[in-house]
Amino acid sequence: MAESAAATAAAAVDAESRRGEYTKDGSVDLKGNPVLRSTRGGWTACSFVVVYEVFERMAYYGISSNLVLYLTTKLHQGTVSSANNVTNWVGTIWMTPIIGAYVADAHLGRYRTFIIASVIYLLGMILITLSVSLPSLKPPPCNPHTTTAAAAGPTACSTKASSLQLGVFFAALYILAVGTGGTKPNISTIGADQFDEFDPREKAHKLSFFNWWMFSIFIGTLFANTVLVYIQDNVGWSLGYALPTAGLAVSVAIFVAGTPFYRHKLPAGSPFTRMARVLVAAARKWRVPLPTHPDDLHDPDLQDYANKNRKFRRIRPTPALRALNKAAVKTGPATPWMLCTVTQVEETKLILKMIPILFATFVPSIMVAQINTLFVKQGTTLNRHVGPHFQIPPATLQAFVTISMLVSVVIYDRYFVTFMRRWTKDPRGISLLQRMGVGLVLHIFIMAIASVTERRRLSAAREHNVVESGGKVPLTIFILLPQFVLMGVADSFLEVAKIEFFYDQAPEGMKSLGTSYAMTSLGVGNFLSSLLLSTVSRMTERNGHKGWILNNLNESHLDYYYAVFTALNCANLIFFFFVSRFYVYKAEISEFADESRSEEKQVPVPTLTNRNGQVLHS
Repeated sequence: MAESAAATAAAAVDAESRRGEYTKDGSVDLKGNPVLRSTRGGWTACSFVVVYEVFERMAYYGISSNLVLYLTTKLHQGTVSSANNVTNWVGTIWMTPIIGAYVADAHLGRYRTFIIASVIYLLGMILITLSVSLPSLKPPPCNPHTTTAAAAGPTACSTKASSLQLGVFFAALYILAVGTGGTKPNISTIGADQFDEFDPREKAHKLSFFNWWMFSIFIGTLFANTVLVYIQDNVGWSLGYALPTAGLAVSVAIFVAGTPFYRHKLPAGSPFTRMARVLVAAARKWRVPLPTHPDDLHDPDLQDYANKNRKFRRIRPTPALRALNKAAVKTGPATPWMLCTVTQVEETKLILKMIPILFATFVPSIMVAQINTLFVKQGTTLNRHVGPHFQIPPATLQAFVTISMLVSVVIYDRYFVTFMRRWTKDPRGISLLQRMGVGLVLHIFIMAIASVTERRRLSAAREHNVVESGGKVPLTIFILLPQFVLMGVADSFLEVAKIEFFYDQAPEGMKSLGTSYAMTSLGVGNFLSSLLLSTVSRMTERNGHKGWILNNLNESHLDYYYAVFTALNCANLIFFFFVSRFYVYKAEISEFADESRSEEKQVPVPTLTNRNGQVLHS
């Protein structure tokens, strides 16, 4: 009893001491003033961010999940062109975050960049809702006597979308893409910024943030892939697009409501300029020998940093990519393009070291692109009846990706991590790269199963003589379920780890740029998907052959196409094992300058270790 009372009293004293404590990671309010830990940040602030993401993902997936069917059934495009239009747009969605990250890190900060981008995003959503609602902005339906539902294509449909109709629709899509470029790299970073990694308690919470962040994403996605997709297929596209537009407006309002609780990080200048200076300085001094001791490199002391920056973390030199250390060799004029600090050099190294890992994520991103294109088109050829009166929309199968993802994240965070900690002593259970590796292995099984399933579907089409007619194949749509479910399990490993890895390994002043790497992976994957689909379609139609990907999927050979993806995933896994073996995690460093503190403290130079405990430099 006495021990319990003493523990309670100690906890109360600790809580009281923390109540008046400033954050140690340089967090400020919108006016640039330091913030108290007790008044801003933490899970209170994150609750607004997480709820925002639920509604925003509902809006985005409310458009993207069923987009391929709108392009084929309403704008009368063929299989290849509609799939490529989807993947090109989704690719742009995930590439524009690089620009948003640059603007946030270099100029406006994450919060202001996010607010401006949200307005652009909302304008795009309003315009696309108008384009599917106003009769003058959409073509009339196909003549039912000249086409069938299964084989409909641009050559079979007698009505075409005009240049104006296509122009307005795609302009709306790409305005939306510009908006997401400013929101996506910053919203997750804003959420992570609410936890001070110099505080042990908050750092522990931060480890779980990205799991629950993905959880919130897929709740919004689940609603879009079930309710919104059903409305679009059975009630109308106008209401089906108006609801996600309203959802986005609600999400922005929720985010703004949390403004008094947010912690902010000051813009640290253009990361691209800082990296360019290091590369140019190192190239100019490529013949200059490196000093024998790292302390001889240009590395101002903490007080010099404090004089220039209210908060700045100094990174000690590491042996990786040693050629770049020449940028910090003290020789010649001390201009920014001739002499860089060790910290600037190490920041550049951290960004460059992640590039091979980024390349290894491109192939699984191609697989993800199939979920809302070819996987959905396959569903339109199958029996979609659930009971005598209800037909499941093809895009609703994407909900099973969401459900399996939600279940997997909870199991992973609550049970798998706890179990693995006993063996690995890693607070994450397994390392981030190991978690990504599991996801890559699962992608091999996904595409192998997809290939076998498609072969079964084509066999049934031949048995029931619906190959040339493009009629319905008498197999339930749920034969596609395993590939959707496994994709969700793979996402719980690969996608969560990917976001956390690129955020965690990026230097403090380049967090938005690091986060944009995860977005870039999906963007490049979608563009590569378009390239592969067009190339395979063109090559397999040579010499009078029908080709692998046709408007009539019953005459196509998606089983061959998916088999190619299986082999591609195997090759990519080997590449990932190779690059991850040589990757050295960012050192855990607690040396920083902070002139906002009333007490001056001598901070000793720490021993640098990576997350595996390897000493990098003493």
